[in-house]
Amino acid sequence: MIDWKRTLREGLVSGTLAGLLSAVVLAVTGKRETGSAVAAVNAESHWLWGDESLQEDRPTLRHTLTGFVTHQLSTVFWATLYALVRGERKAVHRVPEALIGGIATSVAAAAIDYTLVPKRVTPGFEHRLSKTSMVGVFAAIAAGIAIGALLMQDRD
Repeated sequence: MIDWKRTLREGLVSGTLAGLLSAVVLAVTGKRETGSAVAAVNAESHWLWGDESLQEDRPTLRHTLTGFVTHQLSTVFWATLYALVRGERKAVHRVPEALIGGIATSVAAAAIDYTLVPKRVTPGFEHRLSKTSMVGVFAAIAAGIAIGALLMQDRD
């Protein structure tokens, strides 16, 4: 039987960490590559606001808030999926195990986001960042998921 309380708690903690760490990478690389710390985050709102989001460089409630919330919800989704798939194995007790889980989840997210989902619901930051920066974003997601899984080990 699935322990939904544990799964959702870990997904929320790990996903929030993953979202915050990767948002920092989005801001830093976005500033370096586009001159705007919010351009890559704004692009994540393209699912709702269309192509105008891909060009917006200023912080706005419409694009920046929507992009940030979208990004956070996405990372919480992937972290929760990881916790669900891991299931009854419960807590992650070692750093290598946590890193492998975080990396596998992040790679799966990237693969699915860029091959299976419609273009309108891809992350969007691929329109503003280099491939190298995108790898950095997904590495930060992996790190956040791994750190969250390790932090939750004492809770199980």
